[in-house]
Amino acid sequence: MEAVFAELANGNGQPFMDMLGDDIRWTVTGTSEWSRTYEGKQAVLDELMRPLFSQFAEPYRNAASRIIADDEHAVVECRGQVRTKSGKAYDQTYCYVCRIAGGKVRELTEYLDTELVSAVLEAPSQRG
Repeated sequence: MEAVFAELANGNGQPFMDMLGDDIRWTVTGTSEWSRTYEGKQAVLDELMRPLFSQFAEPYRNAASRIIADDEHAVVECRGQVRTKSGKAYDQTYCYVCRIAGGKVRELTEYLDTELVSAVLEAPSQRG
């Protein structure tokens, strides 16, 4: 996870995406229009990542401030930073709780500031 987030801090999200298992269950907490469980890597790509990243005007960066891990779980506190095409700063604070098996992230629960999500981002149904 440390190597993956070191790359993500530099704007390279590919190692992060490569670490996601095909069977991942990614849950975005809260009550925003983005909040739900995305089942499978293809759903994460098509329904979460693609609509999200289509709103960004520059490479997305996310730096871990703390990683706590045991045999099967990792908790990552991190801070994302990017500007949207509409000129708004989307500087988000996250806590990811991950279950890792076979070298892949199988479950990820994302805790974040949903008020910031609603204030800055367009709903995923409006993006593609």
